[in-house]
Amino acid sequence: MDAKALFDQTTFECSRLITQRYSTSFTLGIKTLNKKYHLPIYAIYGFVRYADEIVDTFHDQDKKSLLELFKKDTYKAIEDGISLNPVLHAFQIIVNQYNIDLDLIEAFLHSMEMDLDFKTYNDSKYHEYIYGSAEVVGLMCLEVFCEGNDEEYQKLKESACKLGAAFQKVNFLRDIKSDYEERGRVYFPGVDFLTFDKLTKATIEEDIQKDFDEALIGINNLPIGAKMGVKVAYLYYQKLFDKIKTLPPEVITQERIRIPNSRKLSLLLGTYFGMKLGFA
Repeated sequence: MDAKALFDQTTFECSRLITQRYSTSFTLGIKTLNKKYHLPIYAIYGFVRYADEIVDTFHDQDKKSLLELFKKDTYKAIEDGISLNPVLHAFQIIVNQYNIDLDLIEAFLHSMEMDLDFKTYNDSKYHEYIYGSAEVVGLMCLEVFCEGNDEEYQKLKESACKLGAAFQKVNFLRDIKSDYEERGRVYFPGVDFLTFDKLTKATIEEDIQKDFDEALIGINNLPIGAKMGVKVAYLYYQKLFDKIKTLPPEVITQERIRIPNSRKLSLLLGTYFGMKLGFA
């Protein structure tokens, strides 16, 4: 391996480590993808994870300046084909290799900017935020899975958006307590955290289930090397959502709901053998 290849490989390893540290569920899902997809998806996750950390974690820093610098460095890395920031270097390789639309990156970074400015969301801003923070991430991954096949990409695009939206809305429910108490945010339009009740919860859940149902159509038509990994993520979030649905609103507003790692592993194994036998 020459020096440049070693540098590239090391930056991908950094993104893989970030994924492993921050998300056991996505790490398990990625491991069931065809190997050719592993590093590209790690690179995408590393990029979106670090941008999200800027707006969610560094409360004692000037978040706006940090995000502006991150955005500037992102576009410079893509244009130059190199960055000494390992996360951005790995990401720019994938953006350039798979011709990921810059509009998707712009929409994502805009949603991060919204987290700095908005504490409550109306319908328009809610859908704008979900598109930028979640749906476009699914579309970036879809660009990788389709490997330049635009006809296939267009066919699966809507389902990829629905899956991203479902994941994000489940996150909003799971994290409703911390979003409100730590960041002062309520993402669901017209929802008051202090009066969150059964009817409100049921209305949100109906919308999320519709996204899940529509997303499954696209998952079943993904390229074979991508299908299993995405199905694992889908099943994990569906199980998390099913658990949330059984709980009263007062529990959701008092604690963060989780799926144990042992259950995540059983989902992985169940999906793997189910797909091998043609049952999943």
